[in-house]
Amino acid sequence: SSRDPSIPFPDCPGVTQQMWDSKNMMCAADPRHGRYLTASAMFRGKMSTKEVDEQMINVQNKNSSYFVEWIPNNVKSSVCDIPPRGLSMASTFIGNSTSIQEMFRRVSEQFTAMFRRKAFLHWYTGEGMDEMELRA
Repeated sequence: SSRDPSIPFPDCPGVTQQMWDSKNMMCAADPRHGRYLTASAMFRGKMSTKEVDEQMINVQNKNSSYFVEWIPNNVKSSVCDIPPRGLSMASTFIGNSTSIQEMFRRVSEQFTAMFRRKAFLHWYTGEGMDEMELRA
Protein backbone atom coordinates (compact mmCIF):
# COMPACT_ATOMS: atom_id res chain seq x y z
CA SER A 1 0.00 0.00 0.00
CA SER A 2 1.39 3.40 -0.95
CA ARG A 3 1.00 6.43 1.27
CA ASP A 4 -0.94 9.47 0.04
CA PRO A 5 1.63 12.32 0.16
CA SER A 6 -1.11 14.95 0.59
CA ILE A 7 -1.95 13.56 4.04
CA PRO A 8 0.56 14.77 6.65
CA PHE A 9 2.20 12.32 9.04
CA PRO A 10 0.30 12.39 12.33
CA ASP A 11 1.91 13.88 15.41
CA CYS A 12 0.84 13.73 19.04
CA PRO A 13 -0.88 17.18 19.08
CA GLY A 14 -2.71 16.37 15.82
CA VAL A 15 -3.89 12.96 16.99
CA THR A 16 -5.02 14.44 20.31
CA GLN A 17 -6.94 17.24 18.58
CA GLN A 18 -8.66 14.76 16.24
CA MET A 19 -9.53 12.51 19.14
CA TRP A 20 -11.54 15.25 20.90
CA ASP A 21 -13.21 16.50 17.68
CA SER A 22 -16.96 15.79 17.64
CA LYS A 23 -16.76 14.86 13.92
CA ASN A 24 -14.70 11.80 14.88
CA MET A 25 -17.05 10.47 17.55
CA MET A 26 -19.15 7.37 17.00
CA CYS A 27 -22.26 8.78 18.65
CA ALA A 28 -24.13 11.77 17.25
CA ALA A 29 -23.93 13.80 20.45
CA ASP A 30 -22.04 17.08 20.48
CA PRO A 31 -19.76 17.11 23.54
CA ARG A 32 -19.91 20.92 23.58
CA HIS A 33 -23.52 20.59 24.77
CA GLY A 34 -22.50 18.74 27.92
CA ARG A 35 -19.68 18.18 30.37
CA TYR A 36 -17.26 15.30 30.68
CA LEU A 37 -17.49 13.39 33.92
CA THR A 38 -14.62 11.06 33.03
CA ALA A 39 -12.53 10.19 29.98
CA SER A 40 -9.81 7.76 29.01
CA ALA A 41 -7.43 7.87 26.07
CA MET A 42 -5.13 5.20 24.66
CA PHE A 43 -2.29 6.33 22.40
CA ARG A 44 -0.38 3.94 20.15
CA GLY A 45 2.90 4.67 18.42
CA LYS A 46 6.30 6.20 19.09
CA MET A 47 5.64 9.11 21.44
CA SER A 48 6.63 9.98 24.96
CA THR A 49 4.26 9.76 27.89
CA LYS A 50 5.41 13.27 28.81
CA GLU A 51 4.20 14.60 25.44
CA VAL A 52 0.88 12.76 25.80
CA ASP A 53 0.37 14.08 29.33
CA GLU A 54 1.17 17.63 28.19
CA GLN A 55 -1.33 17.38 25.32
CA MET A 56 -4.07 15.98 27.55
CA ILE A 57 -3.50 18.69 30.18
CA ASN A 58 -3.50 21.29 27.40
CA VAL A 59 -6.90 20.04 26.14
CA GLN A 60 -8.35 20.11 29.66
CA ASN A 61 -7.02 23.61 30.35
CA LYS A 62 -8.25 25.03 27.02
CA ASN A 63 -11.67 23.42 27.43
CA SER A 64 -12.05 23.51 31.21
CA SER A 65 -15.74 24.47 30.99
CA TYR A 66 -16.44 21.08 29.37
CA PHE A 67 -15.04 19.10 32.34
CA VAL A 68 -16.64 18.83 35.77
CA GLU A 69 -14.43 20.28 38.47
CA TRP A 70 -15.78 18.11 41.28
CA ILE A 71 -14.13 14.90 40.00
CA PRO A 72 -10.36 15.34 40.34
CA ASN A 73 -8.04 13.56 37.90
CA ASN A 74 -10.99 12.50 35.75
CA VAL A 75 -9.01 12.08 32.51
CA LYS A 76 -6.62 9.14 32.22
CA SER A 77 -4.29 8.29 29.38
CA SER A 78 -1.94 5.47 28.47
CA VAL A 79 0.64 4.84 25.78
CA CYS A 80 1.52 1.65 23.91
CA ASP A 81 4.65 2.16 21.82
CA ILE A 82 3.55 -0.38 19.17
CA PRO A 83 1.58 1.47 16.46
CA PRO A 84 -1.37 -0.12 14.65
CA ARG A 85 -0.49 -1.88 11.41
CA GLY A 86 -0.12 0.61 8.57
CA LEU A 87 -0.03 3.69 10.82
CA SER A 88 2.71 5.55 12.64
CA MET A 89 0.44 6.50 15.53
CA ALA A 90 -3.21 6.45 16.57
CA SER A 91 -5.43 7.12 19.55
CA THR A 92 -8.68 5.79 20.95
CA PHE A 93 -10.89 7.70 23.32
CA ILE A 94 -13.88 6.90 25.48
CA GLY A 95 -15.67 9.60 27.41
CA ASN A 96 -18.56 9.78 29.83
CA SER A 97 -20.31 13.02 28.94
CA THR A 98 -23.66 14.47 29.89
CA SER A 99 -24.14 15.32 26.19
CA ILE A 100 -25.26 11.71 25.63
CA GLN A 101 -28.72 12.79 26.79
CA GLU A 102 -29.22 14.44 23.35
CA MET A 103 -28.93 11.07 21.66
CA PHE A 104 -31.23 9.34 24.17
CA ARG A 105 -33.81 12.12 23.72
CA ARG A 106 -33.74 11.69 19.92
CA VAL A 107 -34.07 7.90 20.16
CA SER A 108 -36.93 8.23 22.63
CA GLU A 109 -38.77 10.67 20.35
CA GLN A 110 -38.29 8.38 17.34
CA PHE A 111 -39.47 5.35 19.32
CA THR A 112 -42.55 7.20 20.56
CA ALA A 113 -43.46 8.30 17.02
CA MET A 114 -43.10 4.74 15.69
CA PHE A 115 -44.92 3.20 18.65
CA ARG A 116 -47.90 5.54 18.16
CA ARG A 117 -48.20 4.25 14.59
CA LYS A 118 -47.67 0.69 15.87
CA ALA A 119 -44.81 0.36 13.37
CA PHE A 120 -42.97 -2.96 13.67
CA LEU A 121 -45.07 -3.87 16.72
CA HIS A 122 -46.26 -7.10 15.09
CA TRP A 123 -42.68 -8.48 15.19
CA TYR A 124 -42.70 -8.27 18.98
CA THR A 125 -46.28 -9.33 19.67
CA GLY A 126 -45.78 -12.25 17.27
CA GLU A 127 -42.94 -13.47 19.51
CA GLY A 128 -45.19 -13.37 22.57
CA MET A 129 -44.42 -9.93 23.98
CA ASP A 130 -47.31 -7.88 25.25
CA GLU A 131 -47.74 -4.32 23.97
CA MET A 132 -47.62 -3.05 27.56
CA GLU A 133 -44.04 -4.36 27.94
CA LEU A 134 -42.90 -1.84 25.34
CA ARG A 135 -44.67 1.07 27.04
CA ALA A 136 -42.59 0.79 30.23
